[in-house]
Amino acid sequence: MTLTPPATAAGRKVWRPARGMPRGALVNGTAITVLVLVAACALAGELIAPHDPMTQNPLTGVAPPGDGHLLGTDVLGRDVLSLLVAGTRWAILGPLVVAIGCGLIGGVLGMIGAYYGGALDSAINRFADLIYALPSIIVAIVVVGVIDGGYWTVAVVLTFLSIAYQIRIIRSVTLAQVTLPYIEAARTSGLSNPRTMLAHVLPNIVPTVVATFLLDIVTAMVGYAALAFLGIGVPPGTPNWGSMIATGQTYLFINPWLAVAPAIALISTATCATLLGDRLHEAAGRKGTVR
Repeated sequence: MTLTPPATAAGRKVWRPARGMPRGALVNGTAITVLVLVAACALAGELIAPHDPMTQNPLTGVAPPGDGHLLGTDVLGRDVLSLLVAGTRWAILGPLVVAIGCGLIGGVLGMIGAYYGGALDSAINRFADLIYALPSIIVAIVVVGVIDGGYWTVAVVLTFLSIAYQIRIIRSVTLAQVTLPYIEAARTSGLSNPRTMLAHVLPNIVPTVVATFLLDIVTAMVGYAALAFLGIGVPPGTPNWGSMIATGQTYLFINPWLAVAPAIALISTATCATLLGDRLHEAAGRKGTVR
């Protein structure tokens, strides 16, 4: 009988990183691949879709996969895969605008409040507290429903309701920077406050900005899908993942892909964006940017 010799401490040190590196590379590669595919569908959905997503065939109605329809058809006889691809643009575009708005408004307010402090910081914090106290989904439903708003109205409402998180996060990382010696050196050298924030503070909080930007996209995607599920913010008939899930739940036993496919697309995109944000934050944090 042959006995396997026990692993040495040195062997364990060599094996564990080697075993962990491919796993991390696989996660990164998968996340990037999924997000690139989603971006391609958002940019060229009409060219990628196997059928015209708006072509209807009421005689077919809801049908399982077959007859040239890989994921079957919906209640109007439209190809589910084509609807899924065409809906990617509307699933991504609005959340991207929301994330940019949150980054610009919330990021600037958080940085200014932390840098200047005093009454200005207190006022900005009270503003963030007020937004935090609002029930986001209920407010969005009421506002968009009352004014009969559309897709871009939802973007404005979600941006307003999401900036409090951005303010708090950017404020906290900025506070950690303004107490460091390099900020005092920049002030002593005669740099103006705006120049100091842009040239010195901002580069050092980029990892957090990137991570929160991707997280804001994910949060807005879920918000858009939730409102679309309720029939708010999306015109009837428009390809949208949330409305597809809402329609598909009625026909789960006829064509489950009508609900399952957009749900998988939403969960996969949100998960990959979150993972990529964490990886970028960790990588930038290890390099260190304080100067």
